[in-house]
Amino acid sequence: MFQTTYQLMSKYKLEYIWLDGYAPVPNLRGKTRLASEAPKSVEDLPEWGFDGSSTQQADGSDSDCVLKPVALYPDAWRGDDSYIVMCEVMLPNGDPHPSNYRATIEDDANTWFGLEQEYFLFKDGVPLGWPKEGYPGPQGPYYTSVGFQNVGAIARTIVDEHLDLCLAAGINHEGINAEVAKGQWEFQVFAKGSCKCADDIWVARYLLERLCEEYEVVVEYHCKPFSGDWNGSGMHCNFSTEYMRQTGGKDYFLALMDAFEKNKDEHIAAYGPDNHKRLTGLHETQSIDKFSWGVADRGASIRVPHSFVKNDYKGYLEDRRPNSQGDPYRICSRVLKTIAEVPTK
Repeated sequence: MFQTTYQLMSKYKLEYIWLDGYAPVPNLRGKTRLASEAPKSVEDLPEWGFDGSSTQQADGSDSDCVLKPVALYPDAWRGDDSYIVMCEVMLPNGDPHPSNYRATIEDDANTWFGLEQEYFLFKDGVPLGWPKEGYPGPQGPYYTSVGFQNVGAIARTIVDEHLDLCLAAGINHEGINAEVAKGQWEFQVFAKGSCKCADDIWVARYLLERLCEEYEVVVEYHCKPFSGDWNGSGMHCNFSTEYMRQTGGKDYFLALMDAFEKNKDEHIAAYGPDNHKRLTGLHETQSIDKFSWGVADRGASIRVPHSFVKNDYKGYLEDRRPNSQGDPYRICSRVLKTIAEVPTK
């Protein structure tokens, strides 16, 4: 009997991922490139192409788009020979594609961002832990909760596995927790550099989506999947520049808040769709048509930490208006554009 023995070739799997051109929310896309050597850095990676006519990024008569690698992550889920490659979408002439909001961010290693990604986990059309019909008990026991009655059967398994995958990828998670609504969760990512945190959030989203395929669970990022007395999902944006951390001062802070108020509508436009359903003035939000700031005020547009005031108005601030479905690139870009309008001494 003739028997053939197959030997796997030594190859490295590079998953190029990018954002498509769908609006108002882009989708993650990905395809695998094989390489004979492990990449040492993102600079070692070649650009690649894809059919933009299938992703709302080109017409079929001129469909070529370019993937430009911008960040590299180990992929523990696939194995030691695998990597995730975050990419920007470029036009064939080398210009950023109109859907490429990453290219609108001025790169600055001294700008720090921390983003708090909230989301729901759904199975069979309802959040994990909810009854198949009707609603669970009212909010109160679910935030940072434990126990099957509060979190359901597989949610904690998913969020813990997701955390491990992100840490293995080098993403700087600062925490995870069950959130105020049942079936709602949050992870927080901090990074130094004006693009790094947004890159990490998108890769963390990719890892979560891919992990949930195994459990036949859907990640719901919509900011208000249920009406009524339920908290919506946000992506609070904590930010600081070198000037805010080292110089700051009350006069600068007040001028900065004036600039944020002046650009209120521009911020809302960049902070994710359907935010009017979430920013109602209830459930720890300010109304979408108003701007406010307050010390330790979770109902304000900008929450000012006590430590910021005690440190002579130096440190970081939290913009609570971005929502869970927002594009981190657009959010960070808009924050930096407003900061740039305020002169420093």
